Amino acid sequence: MSDLYDLIIIGSGPAGMTAAIYAGRAELKTLLIERNPMGGGQIVNTYEVDNYPGLPGINGFDLGTKMSEHVDRFDIPRVEAEVQSLDLAGTEKSVQTDQGTYHAKCVLITSGNSPRKLGIPGEEELTGMGVSYCATCDGAFFKNRVTVVAGGGDVAVEDAIFLARGCSKVYLVHRRDQLRAAKMLQTALFAKENVEVLWDSVLTSVNGKDQVTSVTVQNVKTQESRDLPADGVFIAVGTSPNNSFYQNTGLELDQNGYIVAGEDGVTNLPGVFAAGDVRTKRLRQVSTAVGDGANAITSVLEYLI
Repeated sequence: MSDLYDLIIIGSGPAGMTAAIYAGRAELKTLLIERNPMGGGQIVNTYEVDNYPGLPGINGFDLGTKMSEHVDRFDIPRVEAEVQSLDLAGTEKSVQTDQGTYHAKCVLITSGNSPRKLGIPGEEELTGMGVSYCATCDGAFFKNRVTVVAGGGDVAVEDAIFLARGCSKVYLVHRRDQLRAAKMLQTALFAKENVEVLWDSVLTSVNGKDQVTSVTVQNVKTQESRDLPADGVFIAVGTSPNNSFYQNTGLELDQNGYIVAGEDGVTNLPGVFAAGDVRTKRLRQVSTAVGDGANAITSVLEYLI
């Protein structure tokens, strides 16, 4: 069949684009399906990528652009579409999208993950009106204003550091008495005089009518609550896999909905592979996603042979 691809890659973050590069070098007939107009995944919203080897300090937009340009060297066709469902049974797989159905011998899922929400009053209603999940995207709107960051991991601390450069005050709200972020990030955070960490605390509501005006913070030990005036709220409490299209396909998933696959990208279904943030793994970083993409194509080639 003229429209039967060797491989369809779903997602164009670092894992998907690395896989596309390796597939292009292997001369596989490949289709790259991406949900957004620009490839790069979450890194395009990252202010600075300081731990990608050879490119210290590069911003995420530039890194994503460079990766995308590298893919283009192999003339791999791309489709901007939303994947709706998969049929992974048999030797020919089908990928149904809002732009049509595509067929391939193999499918590589690199759909990544998305920010997790708190699920508190006001969060949904005020998203885009002071509530954000990307400090590097929206932080510039809050120059000389008061902002709140929820979370205690690397992303939350990075967000607080970034916001501290322009905001008059930044509160970091964390439910525990110590941060989970890397020590280097913690050191940088604690050096910021306009950052205050609210330990053992959680946000219980975001307040305001057409714009965020305050947040309600509760101490989990004393149960005491108080309102803090704030103009912006940045939520960084982890991620969930972008898995709406691959549930009920027979793929083995872990308890959080991530695809069970090792470093080789092999899943429980023949001809179906997973790479990057969407698979079960300990560390979700650009460097590990790139390694996943390369490994997955090696597995694809072995399967096709």
